[in-house]
Amino acid sequence: MAYITNISDIPAALRAIRAKLDLTQEQLAERLGVSFTTVNRWEGGSTAPQKAAKEAIAALAVSAGLDETAISEPANAAARVTQRRARRHSTTPSTKPMEQMLWDAACSIRGEKDAAKFKDYLLPLLFLKRLSDVFDDEIDRLAEEYGDRAMALEIAESDHGLLRFYLPPEARWAVISGRETHDWPLDERKRSTRPSDIGEHLTRAVRAVVRQNPSLSGVIDLVDFASERNGERDINPARLAAVVETVSDPRYRLGLADVQPDFLGRAYEYLLRMFAEGSGQSAGEYFTPTEVGFLMAHLMRPKPGEDCHDYACGSAGLLIKLQLVARETDPISRVPLKLYGQELQADSYAVAHMNAIIHDMDIRIERGDTMINPKFKDTAGRITAHDIVVANPMWNQDFNPDIFENDPFDRFRTAGGVTTGKGDWAWLQHTLACLNERGRAAVVLDTGAVTRGSGSKQSDRERNIRKWFVDRDLIDGVILLPDNLFYNTSAAGIIVVLSKRKLPVRKDRIVLLNASRRVRKGRPKNYIPGEDIRSLAATFLKGEPVDGEVAVITREQVEEADYNLSPSRWVGQTDDVAQRPISEIIADMQRLDEEAREIDAQLAKMLVNLE
Repeated sequence: MAYITNISDIPAALRAIRAKLDLTQEQLAERLGVSFTTVNRWEGGSTAPQKAAKEAIAALAVSAGLDETAISEPANAAARVTQRRARRHSTTPSTKPMEQMLWDAACSIRGEKDAAKFKDYLLPLLFLKRLSDVFDDEIDRLAEEYGDRAMALEIAESDHGLLRFYLPPEARWAVISGRETHDWPLDERKRSTRPSDIGEHLTRAVRAVVRQNPSLSGVIDLVDFASERNGERDINPARLAAVVETVSDPRYRLGLADVQPDFLGRAYEYLLRMFAEGSGQSAGEYFTPTEVGFLMAHLMRPKPGEDCHDYACGSAGLLIKLQLVARETDPISRVPLKLYGQELQADSYAVAHMNAIIHDMDIRIERGDTMINPKFKDTAGRITAHDIVVANPMWNQDFNPDIFENDPFDRFRTAGGVTTGKGDWAWLQHTLACLNERGRAAVVLDTGAVTRGSGSKQSDRERNIRKWFVDRDLIDGVILLPDNLFYNTSAAGIIVVLSKRKLPVRKDRIVLLNASRRVRKGRPKNYIPGEDIRSLAATFLKGEPVDGEVAVITREQVEEADYNLSPSRWVGQTDDVAQRPISEIIADMQRLDEEAREIDAQLAKMLVNLE
């Protein structure tokens, strides 16, 4: 047996040892004499052990009887050990405490700012708290390697590259919350530079963070917490101090091991849901409901390393959910998705950067008008092609066809023609231009996108574009979502699923799914229960008819319906009577009418006999 003499792949070796000895990460940490977090980081590849620790790992591998071959395929077995541990003792945190914290914090501010504006102040503050807690976690990691926290801080001060983001002392949460003191320097006139109140402190803190981390410019320093109008603070310092104290509660720590990767994002989405009615249209443009995003991600089934794009990414929620689902599907893969987003609005662009950092994901985000100036192009100037595209562009957007008659990227003329009026199909044409030869997409649109123009005696450009897509077998399916899910409208939306490489069993067929039966009533908006998301995606992907929920129609049926692709037209009529031919129903009505006349005549005779 070729025993290990020099371990080059530490994560694989650790997984192999755990699989062979049936150990959890905690148990392996005990064997090696280190902490659980250290083993977790070694196995995840974020840090590497020192020489002595490597020798201990190699010795344990040898004692377990492992050779080089055994290390190459340990992942599934190690994952099963972890899964058994999770079933025995789940420590997954609930979103409830975080939701309560966000709600309390928002209520402390909203007395001074309307609901649509509160997030401009609250989110950068929470983002700063996240950065500070992660900074503390990384200092603790360094302390494990170098002996103590004081030494770790000294090393970090001399080499900021050891940390994701370096936070200067005045920007660390313990100092901001008053739990630790800070020696503020004197100015040139020997006066203390200590901030006069918490608003000034927070503003100076975020600016100090940006000076140390230029990549956060325009992300964390969007607002001035000490801004004034007419001699009065926009946010009273006492209220702001109350928010800081709320967020400082130890139950609400936001470090690397304290929350799930999507935990803060979900909690923030909860807050948007609660403020949706007050926020009006902006909330709908800013955020796609959680369950819709996860449904789209499960429909796409992202695989490690795939290129994923959202050309109207808002806060980057759809891209993040793709990565979360990819991790869930293949938990042992170390290859992340390649995520690319474009966003027009400055505020949403900044929030997208925050969201990516909060979730510890690498997303390349560009700012600009996607329709006029798509940012992601190859060396020849063509639009970059991706494996997956997800998007929730503005519904029924006004669309001036004159601008696109001579589109430099030729997205419209060669893909069914230039539309008129509403821009829904222009977005789908752009989506198609963003897909590679095996690409697939899920795009949220208004329900009218799949019906407008059908049945009209006159030629309709939207209907003609639908025909072009159907004739080329590019539409994999349409999902009708329940009413009142989205925050800027009570109308139902649809998800149009495109595929440039359909499975053979789905060729020349379109799957139509009506998800309206899965809705739950909520305030202020309805929602699809989390447990139904995977079921809906699996039902769609299976592609078989289900009474009252799924219809699978052929290209010939679509042509007979004049390219009306609304699921409600094809799904939902499950009883025999409703599906009978019209001629039979008319014949039955005539028969019943004759029987009624006979009964009336008999009744009249009986009444005459009674006189």
